[in-house]
Amino acid sequence: MTPASHSKERPVADLLVPDILALLEEAPGDLAAETEEMHAADLADVVEALPPGRVGEFLRALPPNRAAQVIEYLDEEVRAEFLEHVTSQQAAEIISEMTPDDRADLLEELEEETADEILSDLPEAQRQETERLLQYEADTAGGLMTTQFVAVPRAASIDDALSLVRAAARSARRESMHAIYVVDEDGRLAGVMSLRELVAAPEGTRVADHMVTEPVSVPVSADRAEVARATSEYDLVAIPVVDGFGRLVGVITVDDVIDAIQEEQTEDVQRLGAVQPLDDPYFLSGFWDLVRRRVVWLVLLFVGGMFTSAAMQSYLATIGQALVLTAFVPLIISSGGNSGSQSATLIIRALAVGDVEIGDALRVLLRELGQGLALGSCLGVIGFGLVAFGTEQGLRFATVVAVSLVLVVLVGTVVGSMLPLLLRRLGFDPAVASSPFVASVVDVTGIIVYFTVARQLLQLA
Repeated sequence: MTPASHSKERPVADLLVPDILALLEEAPGDLAAETEEMHAADLADVVEALPPGRVGEFLRALPPNRAAQVIEYLDEEVRAEFLEHVTSQQAAEIISEMTPDDRADLLEELEEETADEILSDLPEAQRQETERLLQYEADTAGGLMTTQFVAVPRAASIDDALSLVRAAARSARRESMHAIYVVDEDGRLAGVMSLRELVAAPEGTRVADHMVTEPVSVPVSADRAEVARATSEYDLVAIPVVDGFGRLVGVITVDDVIDAIQEEQTEDVQRLGAVQPLDDPYFLSGFWDLVRRRVVWLVLLFVGGMFTSAAMQSYLATIGQALVLTAFVPLIISSGGNSGSQSATLIIRALAVGDVEIGDALRVLLRELGQGLALGSCLGVIGFGLVAFGTEQGLRFATVVAVSLVLVVLVGTVVGSMLPLLLRRLGFDPAVASSPFVASVVDVTGIIVYFTVARQLLQLA
């Protein structure tokens, strides 16, 4: 199995692999010319389809700048394996051709010793630039930004600004050429203008006359969720990053925002499944690391299950008088758990995208109370009909099931909606109010509600 065979299907790449292998055997020097028309992403698919032992040979046959472009699209497992099996000088030669943010991200994926060796072999300017980016947390604006952007002085003329833009475009690979950022004499972000606006501006005028003042920006310490919200809200293709003094230090492009959104959603999904978020992709995570990240919540949920068992035991006398009650326990508690999971998912997502705030707790509570009553009533009617006409238990027992369903679903919706808000208020990530956790809480209350209703309506001890 190839290192990336667990990921996407690559039918076109699989067809090209025999030809690529033949080129590597017969004329490796022709490989660059034969593949120069291919997009780097498509070429990365070819690399991932190669036998593991030929990946390094293929990448070394490409010019460093081309190899760098391909590596940016490679599966993390494949590129980590490649970079850890070449000399640090060879790796540095390729990585030096990458954009600063991608270079920093790649080094963070590697073993610390390997990353340090490659970093020390980078050219001085690129090494300092990369070290500066590595100082920021990966999930902050500083960790997402690139330092390749175009900035012009506020006092510059349009002609001078155009000359600066041309020089910048020719001097290096620039990720963000969509917008031209305007800075004051201290480097603080003063405005922004599109490249089209710059080109269309009349000759002889100044940049300050055409720029948009008060541009949208994010602080270098902003988390990726805040970056994603700002980018989405203002329909930006790039967003500037400023330090504590308002100085422009970087730009986050839309492709990095999309990656950040994907990572944020991945973490939320893992938390919703009661798993501590993984630092690495699934196949790059160590066996015991996966165990550690899963076992904590499993233990907590197991303890929750013990409370459910204890609740059941406290009603043994009631069960002894009407053993048939146990047949409907799964129906009752699963309905409450399902409704709670629905509410928790809705509120967690609403919190994440800013649709709901802590101050909306009362509105959410009232809304979910109504939802719980409506949903519980629907299930209660169905439950009453199934028990009354589908079993031999009679109308009184059907009423027990119906009333219990209404109350348990009501409790589930309230718990599922309020728990994420409570955790946010306490400073915790609301995603930890995962469906299994909510279900464990609702299971206990469901047992108590069900048997209490049964005692009252069936007049049991």
